[in-house]
Amino acid sequence: MAKPFYIDEHECIGDGSCADICPRCFSFERGMDTARVVSFDCDEELVEEAMRNCPTSCIHYEKEGG
Repeated sequence: MAKPFYIDEHECIGDGSCADICPRCFSFERGMDTARVVSFDCDEELVEEAMRNCPTSCIHYEKEGG
């Protein structure tokens, strides 16, 4: 299970690459403005790959403790 992460919707351009890489945790469908996190129950390596491939770097880990 991946540690908690989120998509900054102000930075997201709706590229959808995160959902292509890790559809178990990210959702992006035609007509959506931004991708959405739908689960944390996925491989952390896939989440990190989605982070690296995001053109606006809008996927972030939650800060610990707050």
